[in-house]
Amino acid sequence: MDKEVYLGLEKADDQLMEAALITVTSVLGSTPRKPGAKMLVFADGTTVGTIGGGCGEAEGRREALNVITTHTSKIYYLNMTSDVASEEGMVCGGIMGLFIDYLGPHRPLDQIRITHDYLSCFESLNPVLVTVIEAREQQLIGRKLYIKDNEEIKGDLVLEELTRIAVDNAKNARKWCQPVLVSLDSEFEPCDTTVKKAVYRLLVESRQAVVQLLILGAGHIAVPLAAMAKMVGYEVTVVDDRLSFANAYRFPTADRILCDDFERALDELIINPQTFVVIITRGHRYDKLCLRKVINQSASYTGMIGSRRRVKAMLTELEEEGIPSETLQKLYSPIGLKIGAETPEEIAVSILSELIKVQKELGQNGKMK
Repeated sequence: MDKEVYLGLEKADDQLMEAALITVTSVLGSTPRKPGAKMLVFADGTTVGTIGGGCGEAEGRREALNVITTHTSKIYYLNMTSDVASEEGMVCGGIMGLFIDYLGPHRPLDQIRITHDYLSCFESLNPVLVTVIEAREQQLIGRKLYIKDNEEIKGDLVLEELTRIAVDNAKNARKWCQPVLVSLDSEFEPCDTTVKKAVYRLLVESRQAVVQLLILGAGHIAVPLAAMAKMVGYEVTVVDDRLSFANAYRFPTADRILCDDFERALDELIINPQTFVVIITRGHRYDKLCLRKVINQSASYTGMIGSRRRVKAMLTELEEEGIPSETLQKLYSPIGLKIGAETPEEIAVSILSELIKVQKELGQNGKMK
């Protein structure tokens, strides 16, 4: 969830304002945003966040205002096949499934409390939110529960079996890199929506859909890489043992800067399936140290700069030290897509392009490796 949307939700919650939250739940064809994108619409028509701009976003905003008027959450399919950008002549050509959720004071009191509690622990306890977006019983649509990182469950979905399925999926959701739809038939069994219409559908969202980018080495490539990665939504941590390199002046947009010995810093950091690791230190010795520390961890991407010859020699050394060859095969190196990059900025673009490519491929599989 974008920070501005989160802050808008906090404002709406604190002041019990009339609002509707649009979430992209599915896409078909070419669309400007992907599942998980959100836009908050207030009763006065002002918005926070975006689902892609243009005529399609205006249509989504209009439907959100209708939801605020009727106090009823709903699914809406935004057909963008005729959404032509007047200046560029571009056609999106896709369909976005939107869940438009009423968030005003006319909801059941227990659900108002659930939203308040969820927002209160959003940044500290990594909650996973499950929302009913389709149900046979109208009163269930928009109903929520969430589970904290300590497995504490808050809320219920009224139906015992539906609640159980929601909790089971919530416990797995921290492995996923994008929101997931769970479709169920009338017997609460998973169903293929291309074959038959689902009776119940749940939207499962983890805060950790945000990729944590760990940049090891704060040299010339790291500066543009950190800046551009932040622009596309990564949470960026930079590590280097040189204060003249690892500082806020060089990395003003980084979420975290650690000036410490690489080995000591890596002992303190948590690397999980939402972590992408880029090794671009100032030399072979430090690259090898960092790779040895991270290669056995669960990062979904580990890339290292270096020529094929140098990297091959290093991998041979690590294999001789006892690291299995199949583990070392997880390494992306030489790092970055082949675009003929030469300058630090161009190399940063090639690295970021590879990160995005890997992230999208993992997202299509529904979860991180």
